[in-house]
Amino acid sequence: MRINVLPGLAVAALLLTGCGSTQQLDSAGQRVTFTDKQPASSCQLLGNVTGSQSNWLSGSGGEGSSLRGAANDLRNRAAEMGGNVIYGATSPTQNIWSSFAPLDSKMSGQVYKCP
Repeated sequence: MRINVLPGLAVAALLLTGCGSTQQLDSAGQRVTFTDKQPASSCQLLGNVTGSQSNWLSGSGGEGSSLRGAANDLRNRAAEMGGNVIYGATSPTQNIWSSFAPLDSKMSGQVYKCP
């Protein structure tokens, strides 16, 4: 009996490739900006949001790359909420364990809709 494993390996390779890619910034997310200054009173607070980048199987592609993916996800999510400004973005995920295991990177901030 001959077992054909090639199709199974191809599917597994495609699935694993998807786990290691960086979050892409969509067209709506490109219009969302970060700020470290409190938005004007004319801006409406929409809520808090967290973006993440899975680092499992991508290994240590560099802290900058994983944080960029988390920032892209954060901007995309803010756009989905109707926001165009993210205030006070922080990344609480960098800790001692990050040096030993490729944990998810996260970035959080407050989403505002400004005129």
